[in-house]
Amino acid sequence: MELEKAPRLTVVQPGQGREGNLGTIGVVFKFFGEDTNDQISIVEHPFPVGALVPPHSHTREDEYSIVIEGEIGFRSGDRQAVLGAGGYITKPRGELHTMWNAGKVPARMIEIISPAGFEHFFWGLADHFEAGPPDPEFIGKMAAEYGLQFGEPPWLPEIIARYGLTPPMR
Repeated sequence: MELEKAPRLTVVQPGQGREGNLGTIGVVFKFFGEDTNDQISIVEHPFPVGALVPPHSHTREDEYSIVIEGEIGFRSGDRQAVLGAGGYITKPRGELHTMWNAGKVPARMIEIISPAGFEHFFWGLADHFEAGPPDPEFIGKMAAEYGLQFGEPPWLPEIIARYGLTPPMR
């Protein structure tokens, strides 16, 4: 039996990691799949007040979120929760989900993605937003490449109204 090679030691100090803009929320890159034998990747997401992530589902990975500042709302399938700092939630692949800043102050969460790979979608999107206004065609092509599917669920307008959120781009 051949033992799998252990991942290299990767150290990310507080405040380190490339920061980017994903349109509605931010991203700070912490661990890439290349750091973890492609087992997981980790990013942080800052959520400004009023931020809403467009509803979407993943076909290839599961996500695990940990709120570290503020309050973040989550809807996955027919389940909904608002979590404060220290709260954890799973978002399984294949299930339409969204997240939003549920409070009156900026919020932040850690996102663990398994298996790794989807962090490269975030990297490409951050590059795209850095270059100028969003191009829906480019975003659609990237989403297809990474197995991401967007949706417009009937429950979204109620969440937008209740929390005073900025509606997602169409």
